[in-house]
Amino acid sequence: MTPLIAKILHGLFMVAWWVIRRPFERKAKRNVIARDAMDLREKLLLGISFTGLGLIPFLYITTGIPAALDQPFSPLRAFAGLALFGAALALFYATHKALGRNWSVTLAVREEHALVTAGVYRFVRHPMYTAFWMWAIAQALTLQNWVAGFAGIIGFGTLYLFRVGREEVLMRQTFGPQWDDYAARTPRVVPFLR
Repeated sequence: MTPLIAKILHGLFMVAWWVIRRPFERKAKRNVIARDAMDLREKLLLGISFTGLGLIPFLYITTGIPAALDQPFSPLRAFAGLALFGAALALFYATHKALGRNWSVTLAVREEHALVTAGVYRFVRHPMYTAFWMWAIAQALTLQNWVAGFAGIIGFGTLYLFRVGREEVLMRQTFGPQWDDYAARTPRVVPFLR
C-alpha cells in the first residue's frame, strides 16, 4: 500500500457512496413531503459536512494540496481505514434499503411516513449517522494528512452536533409514544452503548 493507492481507493469509495445513494435519491423525489425542516441552518450544516467529507478530500486526492501537512504514511492505518470505509458503505446501503420510501437527505417527514425499527434500525436509531462517523474516521486513517484526514470528522461532526437533536424532536413530534418507546430501548449511534 502506498499513499497514492490509498488516495485512489478512498476516492473510489467516495464514488461508491454516490452510486449507492443515487437510486434512492431518484425514488425519494417521487414521494410527497408532508413536513420539511430544510432551512438556512440545515443547508449550512449539509454544506459543512459535504466540504469535510467531499470537497477537501477530493482536492487532496486530486492535487495533493496541502502536501506540507502530510503525516508519515502507515500502510496499516490505510488498510484499516479502507476496511472501515467498506463497512461504512455496507451500512450506508443497508440503511437506505431499510428506510425505503421514508429516506430523505434533509430533515423531512413524508406522507405516510412510517417509523422504521427493523433491519439495522434494531441496533441504533441513526445508522446513517453511524455510517458517516465510520466514513469520517476512515478518512482520518486513510488520507494521512492533518487537514484532509480530519476534515471529515470536523465537517460531519458539526452536522451531527447541531442536527441529531433536532431530528429526534421531529421524530418525537411525528410518532409520539412510539418514538419514545423505540428511543428508550435503542442506542442513538453506537450499538450497545447508551
